Amino acid sequence: MQLKKILFILLFSFSVLGFAQAPELTPQSKISVVTCGPGSELYSTFGHSAIRIEDTSLGINAIYNYGTFDFTTPNFYMKFVRGKLDYSLARQSFPYFLKEYEYENRWVGSQELQLSLAERQELFNFLETNYLPENRDYKYDFFYNNCATKIWDILKEVYGDKLVFDENYLKELHTHRQLIRQKVKINSWSGFGIDLALGSVIDDIATPKEHMFLPDYIMEQLDVAQLNGQPLVAQSKVLLEANSEDTTSSFFASPELWLILLLIIILVLTYFDFKNNTRRRWLDFILFFSTGLIGLLIVFLWFFTDHGTTAGNFNILWAFPPNLIIAFIVAQKRGPNWIAKYAIFLAILIVVSGILWMFGLQLFSPLILAIWAALIARYLFLFWSYHKPKIA
Repeated sequence: MQLKKILFILLFSFSVLGFAQAPELTPQSKISVVTCGPGSELYSTFGHSAIRIEDTSLGINAIYNYGTFDFTTPNFYMKFVRGKLDYSLARQSFPYFLKEYEYENRWVGSQELQLSLAERQELFNFLETNYLPENRDYKYDFFYNNCATKIWDILKEVYGDKLVFDENYLKELHTHRQLIRQKVKINSWSGFGIDLALGSVIDDIATPKEHMFLPDYIMEQLDVAQLNGQPLVAQSKVLLEANSEDTTSSFFASPELWLILLLIIILVLTYFDFKNNTRRRWLDFILFFSTGLIGLLIVFLWFFTDHGTTAGNFNILWAFPPNLIIAFIVAQKRGPNWIAKYAIFLAILIVVSGILWMFGLQLFSPLILAIWAALIARYLFLFWSYHKPKIA
């Protein structure tokens, strides 16, 4: 018996848990849900969830991680942008996994599940079957099918009606956008980009279950969920503490500063254009071309990708795609007179955007106000300039 155990441990170490089939767990086995804190990079900002299998008698200490993807995938970046990139279940040594988070200075917590030996074996068998090459890939969705949502979905699939969800585990419900903002600062380039790219569909109130796309809420739900009428979690503990460090970002690197500077520059240039009865055509070209280009990107994300979160994006009202073409017309010394009416039309679209924001149909980044103010000022000047007989 001892020889069999030694042989198994050796095979385990060589193949990094390369089981031909799931071995029979012993009474010393444990299964835990591991939650990891946020990292400094955007992809790690929201934290992480995984499942850990331990059995000291068999030498098993493995982590099952649904948050991996293959950089060598053909057309990787295009698939990523279009929302067609598959994520995979990875299985690795837990000590190695923990070292990664220690290096990244991220906290790691563990919730040991209160399961019978038969229930542990059932979950272990499921994970091993799911890890087979033909089963391990899945269609990733940021809100509805990620490393965190997988935890509850797997437990529910394995234990069925014996596992009871507590609908009242939250004191307050949030929209999907508000949940993102809990993790990503509004006054950051990543936060500004997210608010620009994601549409009005994420301004709906998330259900208690939908909150669990964030690992923090998975952790909260597991603490109150029940299995067979008993608490699902037997005990919780901290496996790794993050060292405190200064996470405040420099104001000089913030989008708020640079967008305010952009507003000031455009207002100053527009004032001198008005005062001198001139028009900087290069400035109008840049403003029209850039807003048109952003609008084109919004159209692409909305209609030509599988990202459901980018639909219904009313940023398209101020980042108006036809501007991409109109840019070459306003770059002329004297364009057609209808440009004046077109400029007023664009200003009205910005006002409509503000009304949509006021009624909560879509929340925009507060930073966008600087861009809106700059655009409205320039559009009004453009309307005025096309009514003047002489423009230098």
